Amino acid sequence: MNKLKSSTDQLITEIIKGIEENKGLDITLLDLREIENTVCDYFIIASGNSNTHVSSIAGSVEKEVSKVLHEKPWHTEGEQLAEWVLLDYVNVVVHIFQKPVREHYDIEGLWGDAKITNF
Repeated sequence: MNKLKSSTDQLITEIIKGIEENKGLDITLLDLREIENTVCDYFIIASGNSNTHVSSIAGSVEKEVSKVLHEKPWHTEGEQLAEWVLLDYVNVVVHIFQKPVREHYDIEGLWGDAKITNF
């Protein structure tokens, strides 16, 4: 269990580093472990200013995680429009939004019972 926790912590660290390296905005970590019937343990949410910015943040996350942990996302969605890119690392799901799309879907509000950490 400790190995799983430490590998998840390291994954979160590398994802956040990838977001920060591309100047991702409003980075939020939602800890979903205390909520029943969730699809993963954590959501990491960040914003970009344009589809190019969102796309480059997603690319930076994938590159950083691959370089350090040799992992690729299990599933990705939204790369073509880059209004909302989702990177699924199984235990950790990354959501990178353009600001208006993030406000519209309000994931933080939908998962209001989660423990929230802002970076």
